[in-house]
Amino acid sequence: MVSGLALNFVPEPRRAAAELARVVAPGGVAAAYVWDYAEGMAMMRYFWDAAAALDPAAAGLDEGRRFSWCRPEPLGRLWEEAGLGGVEVRAVEVPTAFADFDDYWEPFLGGQGTAPGYVASLAGEQRLALRDLLRSRMPYGPDGSIRLTARAWAVRGTAGAGRPTAW
Repeated sequence: MVSGLALNFVPEPRRAAAELARVVAPGGVAAAYVWDYAEGMAMMRYFWDAAAALDPAAAGLDEGRRFSWCRPEPLGRLWEEAGLGGVEVRAVEVPTAFADFDDYWEPFLGGQGTAPGYVASLAGEQRLALRDLLRSRMPYGPDGSIRLTARAWAVRGTAGAGRPTAW
């Protein structure tokens, strides 16, 4: 049983992990993956660091601060506390490439999610200031592209304290 990018959206992650462990047959695997908002989601890290530089209150919205279990040790503990055995946590990294700054910025204008919702809440001048600060901080390639990485943490454990099967 796998939960993909969902633990961030449940009000009680411990309860969700315990429920996954409960419904998995003995010897079965319960797994999940979550974005590493604190350090590994570069797209979001650049965004929230810039937002907090302009508006210290924005730091409270940062998923990297709000989702403390989205790191290897807390995620592994979540699975262990749910009663799963042979718990393993592994990083999954994927490239995120943007053709240019506008390609990077556009997803933040949609209004869906915490960061886009924050952008939508800003007055015109504030939105432009955030955009301009982000534009100045991006790591551009020679062709103007922006190449970042997105890291997720995957966790797995076996019901009945058995040994995990191969990834």
